[in-house]
Amino acid sequence: MSILKKIRLKKTNLNNVRQLTQNVLDQLTGAEQPKMYFNPEGELTEVLQKLPQLQQKYRPTPWLSNAHAHLLYFDLIQKKTIQLQYDRMDQLTMHDGGVTAISWYGYDLPADTPTIVIMHTITGTPESMRELVQDLNQYTGWRIALCLRRGHADLPMPVPKINLFGSTDDLREQLAFIQQKYPDTELYGLGSSAGTGLLVRYLGEEGANTPFKAAFALCPGYNTELGFENVHPFYSKIMTKKLFQKFIQPYAETWQNTASLERVLQSKTLLDFEQTYFEMAGFKDYSSYNQSTNPIYVFEKVDIPLLVLNAEDDPVCHIHNFEPYKAIVQRMHSVAVITTKKGSHCGFYEGLTETHSWASRLAADFFLLNASKHSKK
Repeated sequence: MSILKKIRLKKTNLNNVRQLTQNVLDQLTGAEQPKMYFNPEGELTEVLQKLPQLQQKYRPTPWLSNAHAHLLYFDLIQKKTIQLQYDRMDQLTMHDGGVTAISWYGYDLPADTPTIVIMHTITGTPESMRELVQDLNQYTGWRIALCLRRGHADLPMPVPKINLFGSTDDLREQLAFIQQKYPDTELYGLGSSAGTGLLVRYLGEEGANTPFKAAFALCPGYNTELGFENVHPFYSKIMTKKLFQKFIQPYAETWQNTASLERVLQSKTLLDFEQTYFEMAGFKDYSSYNQSTNPIYVFEKVDIPLLVLNAEDDPVCHIHNFEPYKAIVQRMHSVAVITTKKGSHCGFYEGLTETHSWASRLAADFFLLNASKHSKK
């Protein structure tokens, strides 16, 4: 056998060993190609084909392949280690006197730079959302507007009113403020966890009238009336205590005349809280609250490109929540749902030593592709 043939054989054997090692690692960590649910005749088919992340396996960080380790890493480490200074925060007074705010990153970018509007998590703050803000800015070069809901980030609460998922009326006022500041900017929307409820509810209410060109929903719960039933008990209890600490205890004077407060404070789980706090959200009963807030009632009216991402091992927004809506999604012309075997809740980390979010990159590329389509029209 010639020396050249020996070298080729050695390379082939080495490649075979590498491939075998990768296959074993993929099996151990749950690396799989994402599943896609969409209407092949809809408007997202071409975009989905151009997203490189969807044509190959999502390989989670090997030492984070456990859903709970993945979530705790995201919640306890990444949220606290990412260093980012926002450019400014604008505090806004709503039509009823309530207070919201917008935290800006890339505030001084050219006026016609696109703006990504982020709707945060259930107890989200500018600090807890830094990684997502940083990633989206780095990947797109665009301005970021983080819309803060009532009671978040220690905002004053002169009006006794909060909503776990946010108010579409408040969001409309925030969007009007953004458009007034930057009349030439194109808007793109992203909701994270509870923020997806606000995003999708707003998109469904507005239909084709929304200023958003495209949107991305990260780890939604779909039907909010039922979604909390499937939250892992440990996280449900922890998050309920957080709601007390963030939105009730610091605002004791605000809630002193709320008749249902005592019942709300007896909540042990997120489901208990969500079904009893309707008065705090400004409604007379749970039914009217649910009809006015639940995104699932208007989901089929979404009329712009919307990409949804869920992990099958998410212990908070369980993949079972999606099951009743698979057939509906595959009939809709502008919505696609992506699921991955791993990723946990809002994590989706990849990389061995330097971790980064696969989901953030997917969202950014989705926005860039849609922006490219608009520029060609």
